Amino acid sequence: MSEPLATVDEIRSRLASVRERINRVSAGREVTVIAVTKTWPKEIVERAIEVGLVDCGENYAQDLATKAESFSQAPEPLRPRWHFIGGLQRNKVKLLAGSVDLWHTVDRQVLVDQIASRSPGAAILIQVNTTDEAQKFGCAPSDVGLLVEQARAAGLNVRGLMTLGPTGGADPRSSFAQLAGLAEHHELSELSMGMTNDFECAVEEGSTMVRIGSALFGSRSR
Repeated sequence: MSEPLATVDEIRSRLASVRERINRVSAGREVTVIAVTKTWPKEIVERAIEVGLVDCGENYAQDLATKAESFSQAPEPLRPRWHFIGGLQRNKVKLLAGSVDLWHTVDRQVLVDQIASRSPGAAILIQVNTTDEAQKFGCAPSDVGLLVEQARAAGLNVRGLMTLGPTGGADPRSSFAQLAGLAEHHELSELSMGMTNDFECAVEEGSTMVRIGSALFGSRSR
């Protein structure tokens, strides 16, 4: 059963705790907290913005498109920066184009081509499967260089890399360290890695963006 919507004060307190934990391991680096608002209603996004969480992440194309539309007339300080962080299908790019500020899950050329066609110059991250798990999205580490080249040739702004830690509670450190090494090799500045259960380890390994949901809002609504 879902928890009731977290109040503004609850989110503010939880965010302070998350940022304190980040600051302990970040060595002074700036780390963006992306509020994972998937499955939550518009009200939770409004509350997130009220406490300064303007970067919001959604996993489902229709949900992001619907929420983005509901905020489209809001003044800029009250409008989220939308991050698409779920598995991306080529037929959903058209729906999302124009709403997404940063695409985190680009992992093959067909997505590069679709995004470049529908949203020229878009900012993207290349998703890498650093755990070699068949059920996960992401290109192979050996394919990162080629995909970066393809995306840049298509006019996209490749800002960095993204990955998911291993499932089942295994130690994510080697996965995150590998992504950081790939980013350094390809001279990319952004690293989207780390969620509620492993963000401190991710920050220690160089993450510049952490994707936090339940630590801010409680259990998901569906």
